[in-house]
Amino acid sequence: MLVHPQFDPIAIQLGPLAVRWYGLMYLVAFALLWAGGRWRIAHRPGSVWTVKDLDDALFYGILGTIAGGRLGYVFFYKLGDYLPEPWRIFYVWEGGMSFHGGMIGVIFAMWLFARSRKQDWLRITDFIAPLVPLGLAAGRLGNFINAELWGRPSDVPWAMVFPNADGVPRHPSQLYEFALEGVVLFLLLWWYSAKPRPRGAVSGLFLIGYGTFRFAVEFTRQPDSFLGLLALGLTMGQWLSLPMVALGVFMMVWAHRTQPRTA
Repeated sequence: MLVHPQFDPIAIQLGPLAVRWYGLMYLVAFALLWAGGRWRIAHRPGSVWTVKDLDDALFYGILGTIAGGRLGYVFFYKLGDYLPEPWRIFYVWEGGMSFHGGMIGVIFAMWLFARSRKQDWLRITDFIAPLVPLGLAAGRLGNFINAELWGRPSDVPWAMVFPNADGVPRHPSQLYEFALEGVVLFLLLWWYSAKPRPRGAVSGLFLIGYGTFRFAVEFTRQPDSFLGLLALGLTMGQWLSLPMVALGVFMMVWAHRTQPRTA
């Protein structure tokens, strides 16, 4: 049995200004996406991307992540709590973000970006998709540092006691997600996108990979206390991941049957 290190939630204190680890992880996430994108631009001959395109796409992506993540949390998880007081949607300091909502927000933001550049939307998402797991990895480390979104009770040797829980050893599910949704998915997409693939195939593989890994890890993650298990004993995260996998399979089949290979 392990004990959570109980990190100080404040990473940097500069007088009255306190920089928290969770917020810092968001900055790390976007910095990793920016660095990875610059590397792809420099090492992929024939790429239509420029550094300015990347900077602008990242700006769109940040807005999509924040707006989509917040609205997704409200609509997918706590709609009943916010309907009587809808202005609380803007109280982001109270916490509450949803990956699936953030993904929808980023997809919409990339559509707006593609329109503004008169470029093909799927070519944009195919470029961005291999970079996203870098941000996911940083986010899951932030969850672990904050000792939130812990796992279900377990007797595995690496089970961990989390503060503010019940003293019961639990799966460190944040680290499982860091490993699968972050590291493994990054390596898979980076390898797959190293060669020209049909338009939309890389985006489809991202949907399949994330949806599959998230669905699997949810079996070790403690369900949200205000929701519990839903139909068929699945969590909200699992139900939201199933359409991702289905859409990803459809995109992969469609891409390989109808689309040309692109750089």
